[in-house]
Amino acid sequence: MIKHILITIIALPILLYVGLHLTGNSFFINGLERTYLKGHATANINDREAFNVAEIKTSTPEPIANAGNYNSRELPADFRASLENFKTAAFVVLKDGEVVSENYMSGYHDRSKTNSFSMAKTVLTMMIGIAIEEGYIESLDQAVSDFIPEFSDDGIGKTATLAHLAQMTSGYEWVEHYYSWFSPTVELYHGSDVEDFVVSGEFSAEPGTFWEYSSASTQLLGVVLKRALAKAGNDATLSEYLSQKIWQPMHMNDDALWHTDNHGMELVFCCLNTNARNFAKLGQLMLNNGNWQGQQLVPSQFIQTMITPVGKPFYGYSTWLGLDNNPAYYHFSGHLGQYIIVIPEHQMVVIRLGETRDPDKDFRSETLPEFVTQAMSLAGI
Repeated sequence: MIKHILITIIALPILLYVGLHLTGNSFFINGLERTYLKGHATANINDREAFNVAEIKTSTPEPIANAGNYNSRELPADFRASLENFKTAAFVVLKDGEVVSENYMSGYHDRSKTNSFSMAKTVLTMMIGIAIEEGYIESLDQAVSDFIPEFSDDGIGKTATLAHLAQMTSGYEWVEHYYSWFSPTVELYHGSDVEDFVVSGEFSAEPGTFWEYSSASTQLLGVVLKRALAKAGNDATLSEYLSQKIWQPMHMNDDALWHTDNHGMELVFCCLNTNARNFAKLGQLMLNNGNWQGQQLVPSQFIQTMITPVGKPFYGYSTWLGLDNNPAYYHFSGHLGQYIIVIPEHQMVVIRLGETRDPDKDFRSETLPEFVTQAMSLAGI
């Protein structure tokens, strides 16, 4: 009897493992290995070691200058305690393109690479703007099916445009959830072939009729960009394209890493790994309307398009908006509280990176305004 029980105990995990693979659900195993078995309930900012990654090479690194009043003001004790309580990795403030305040916690430092999560959505859309400028893509109004013919027979999907994907109004069938194993977001994150996964989906609502945040929409934009480059004979991967068009011209201080699936396709809806100062440079690029040291890397009008609300006052094109706040700002935003906040009125960029966020606070109406207020104080405003 005991022997039979032991055999059953040993056999069940093996059968489950084989069954998940045979049924195309191996992402469950990947997810377990990368999260729960490492003590996490969801993806985490240091999970890159569990993934395949592609390098984004820099060239002749140049540091962001420190302001004359660099770190002259300390974080208020209660604010620091709050940051530490939620395992903040970095809180960095730029004013006029220089660092005025820089704080690292929880064992992190100025060269720590952490996962951007959905802040990568904003970066990917800047890359789309570059590709339009270079002629790989006609415009944001071009049909998705021009690049993904798999949707040509989808009566709804064939009318979707790149703009719809960037606005989160494409009507693509999706449920965004980071903690449920039955969410397609988890399968997208841990799946072995993200391109096949998203192009095998379907549209369930007329494009442009409602807003629904969707990581799949950004991944589809990544597929569009990948195929647009290939169609024109450019064999660059998306990581190489980011390196050529942004990372090297901006002289980032380190190479970055982008999670990929088993086929080398970047998880462009998330998972760009770099340090706080490089994230700050990305915010500064947006603040500069796509210009870096006199070189127009992203078309200025495209940046303005990205920060223009469409349908919802809090969202533009892959960019979150707080334009009704005083001062007005916009921001890149990622899971667990990754933020690049741009405050045009005061020529400021604020970075917050960390392992988790305050679940009792709404990030748009409470967390971000607090970060802006504290950053302005640190900058002497």
